[in-house]
Amino acid sequence: MSYYLEFLALIWFFVCWGGYTWYSRNRANSRSCLSNTLDLYREDWMRVMLKRENRISDASVVGNLERNGAFFASSCLLILAGIITALGYTSEAMEIFATMPFSAVPSREIWELRLVVLLVVFIYAFFKFTWSMRMYNFVAVMIGSAPLPDDSKTSPAAREAFARSAGNICNLAGDAFNLGLRSYYYALAVVAWFIHPVVFMAASTLVVYVLYRREFHSDALSALRDGKVFEEAIPARVDADVKSKN
Repeated sequence: MSYYLEFLALIWFFVCWGGYTWYSRNRANSRSCLSNTLDLYREDWMRVMLKRENRISDASVVGNLERNGAFFASSCLLILAGIITALGYTSEAMEIFATMPFSAVPSREIWELRLVVLLVVFIYAFFKFTWSMRMYNFVAVMIGSAPLPDDSKTSPAAREAFARSAGNICNLAGDAFNLGLRSYYYALAVVAWFIHPVVFMAASTLVVYVLYRREFHSDALSALRDGKVFEEAIPARVDADVKSKN
């Protein structure tokens, strides 16, 4: 029966992870969230960048974003090294864990399964962070190749297309970084598995709730939305002005 509970908890974990990833991606198409709001800001950033002759500040921001990804990617490598070491000392680790008052030591196979799942989570995070770093590198190249404000050969339509393209690459980089960062949250849920499978299931559910609240109902989201005048509000305001003049 204990083996069924272990695998049920593992299935629930992947349902929470995959389910929320699918939900947040599709839900962002119909309502405001941190992801689609930051997408608007990044596109505006690229439009403003095209109006500046000196792009040192823009390159500096991209460099800082890339370094954030590098920090977490290097952290993943250190954590992976620790997990692989723990796999080589399974018996010793289980003996130490057995001395803890809250622990219920499983079989060796289940213990190693837990470590392997934790290993997979951080491998996934590493790939996401490194891909984010590479895409921010693409953004830096695009900023370097961006047309200058006094370039008369570049039409307004070409400038808008460039801003949208650069903004889209920046958005993809931000999304990859976000997925990598979420992996750290899910890794904490896996750590709860070492206590008990039921605690693991509860932690997985709690992580999804925390991510949902921060993505769709956080104070940061409200503040970001307050900083934008959205297009849907403009026609209503124009109609009101026309009626007042009539």
